[in-house]
Amino acid sequence: MERIYEGGCACGSVRYRVSGEPLAVGLCHCADCRKETGSAFLYYADWPRSAFSVEGDYATYDGRSFCPNCGTRLFHLGAEGAEIALGSLDAAPSRFVPEREGWIKRREPWLTTIPGAGQFHEDPF
Repeated sequence: MERIYEGGCACGSVRYRVSGEPLAVGLCHCADCRKETGSAFLYYADWPRSAFSVEGDYATYDGRSFCPNCGTRLFHLGAEGAEIALGSLDAAPSRFVPEREGWIKRREPWLTTIPGAGQFHEDPF
């Protein structure tokens, strides 16, 4: 049986689902991800676009989608894939261990390397 993961924004206006296991899980330390999350990095996972569905109206800025009511950052949709901000899942995403870290040249010195994760000076793509 295929796993279903559900998530959404803080106010409940936008809800999404992804099915199956992610293609990749990672952390991004780039300046754009820092700004969009208000944190030191983005914790994300990628699914095929066909595994993603959404209900509710969301806004998009520079490819990144969020709830226009509460501002929760949710996902980045491309023609082939859906990158999910894992903090927006309903259940804690602790089973998704990052397998790669991008933009480590901007990683804060007080953050440690994720054991076993690929380390990429810039984008891992």
